[in-house]
Amino acid sequence: MSGHPAGASASPFRQPKAVFAVAFACVVSFMGIGLVDPILPAISHELNATPSQVTLLFTSYLVVTAVAMLITGWVSSRIGAKFTLMAGLVLIVVFSALAGASPSIGAIVGFRAGWGIGNALFIATSLAVIVASASGGFAGAIILYEAALGLGIAVGPLLGGLLGHVSWRGPFYGVSVLMAVALIATVVLVERTPRPQRKTSLLDPLRALRHRGLLTMSLTALCYNWAFFTVLGYAPFPMGLDAIQLGFVFTGWGLLVALFSVFGAPWLQSRFGIARTLYANLALFAVTVLVIAIWTTHPPVLVTAVIVAGVFIGINNTVTTQAVMTVAPVERPIASAAYGFVRFIGGGLAPFAAGKLVELTNIHVPFFIGAGALVLGIVILSTAHGHLVEAERVQAEGGQAASEPATSEPAVAARTGAVLVTLNGDTEGDRGGATASGGGAPIVAAIDGSPAAVRVTEAAARLAALAGRSVHLLHAQEGAVTGEGAAEGESLEASRATVRRHLELLARSDVPAVGHVLLGACDHGGAGRLVAEHANQIGASVIVVGAPTHGGIAALMDASAGRELGRHARSHLFIVNPAPVPAEAAERHADSVA
Repeated sequence: MSGHPAGASASPFRQPKAVFAVAFACVVSFMGIGLVDPILPAISHELNATPSQVTLLFTSYLVVTAVAMLITGWVSSRIGAKFTLMAGLVLIVVFSALAGASPSIGAIVGFRAGWGIGNALFIATSLAVIVASASGGFAGAIILYEAALGLGIAVGPLLGGLLGHVSWRGPFYGVSVLMAVALIATVVLVERTPRPQRKTSLLDPLRALRHRGLLTMSLTALCYNWAFFTVLGYAPFPMGLDAIQLGFVFTGWGLLVALFSVFGAPWLQSRFGIARTLYANLALFAVTVLVIAIWTTHPPVLVTAVIVAGVFIGINNTVTTQAVMTVAPVERPIASAAYGFVRFIGGGLAPFAAGKLVELTNIHVPFFIGAGALVLGIVILSTAHGHLVEAERVQAEGGQAASEPATSEPAVAARTGAVLVTLNGDTEGDRGGATASGGGAPIVAAIDGSPAAVRVTEAAARLAALAGRSVHLLHAQEGAVTGEGAAEGESLEASRATVRRHLELLARSDVPAVGHVLLGACDHGGAGRLVAEHANQIGASVIVVGAPTHGGIAALMDASAGRELGRHARSHLFIVNPAPVPAEAAERHADSVA
């Protein structure tokens, strides 16, 4: 099983150097979201620029990022993920340094646009490169990416404040130096990644927006991002704080974004469902922005409300992205590019519009409009309520929407949700129908690609031999979906190879067995539900899984899959520790099975 219930003997943070090189670059990239907030007033003062001119730093960066998202798939499918990543890093290094050396606000705005192109190329491929390079199981790659995301968002404003206190140019030079280090490490340490089998068309993301569910979710995200970047891009001006003070304010905001993106959103989604979570979250965010609009000139209230807004931003980022990837009828990278294009347009235009509105009216109006945009987002979202219900159903079943092929395999595999794997390499669509010789209810072994999964297979083999049963090897293929985007996860061929290796182990033990790759798990909980569903269908007597061996975020992700497995399975669970399974333990459990 792809994920931790199969057990992972190594910490997700014990990875090859190449993974840390890309993760470090991710941290610096995500710093860019809040890095400039503490220096906006300083730039306005030093360069004699109006607030609306200064907010163009956000607008040029995000609008160009949005448009560039349409070409990232086309580029990466032709030169590969590593070279696309390197191109993005080079552009960020060059344009961030040029922004720091700029003599005028117009030059900074122009160079931020170039930075936006690099950022689009980088964020479109960084997750895919980490997934391809990580060891110790697929889930470890997601943990590292989300840890980098959270750290970057939280630390960016603080670094911007500290460097900005010396000079407003400091944060730009700081990013350039750090990204240069990441670029060198990427060139030296990251191996060349294979090109995708299918080349992406420039029009693929735009064609994907023909799907009503994806378009509606994207327009909702545009409204949400309008409010988000109105707060992020203009709130620093009325606070009346210096660079360091602003840095601490937005660090508090960033910490809440990171915590509720990684921890709060999954819990709320599992407890209340996608629809209720999104409706309530957008409504509470609208109330928070309304508080900002009313008390804009009262710094204590303004500061508190901006920090609290991080809660709703973190939740929305994760839940909306998960919903988009579930309802979209196209490959995840294409859906991510289409969604990113629309939502970043809203985020890019909002800060500049806020500045102009203040010049024409007063400082409260942009935030009232931001609150109104969130209400409009709720209305738009309600028109796609059926798609939200479908997304909830699909995630409850642990798979993908029926309208989306889970892989490029024949339609039968996509419909049935599983691929039968045999030692001679033949595959066919199957959903529990394949059998192996051996009397009685079969034993299920849930495995992933980690070395510890061998212990799971060995334990299942002992139980099967003692009880005279067959073994069904199950490996759930997950996609890589985070709050900031998505990438294709483990390839189907890699999943097959994992299952075949374990089939060979069972064949050497003379244990009858079949293997299945379970397709389209949306997340770790979905992987657990898929295994439970398959075990229920074949009437398995026991499900053998591995115990988590690490703590922190990884343990929580383990718990997500393990909890869903325990909740939905009707079989006994046999949990294997990383240490070798004593023969007497297997014998005792085999007696109970028999």
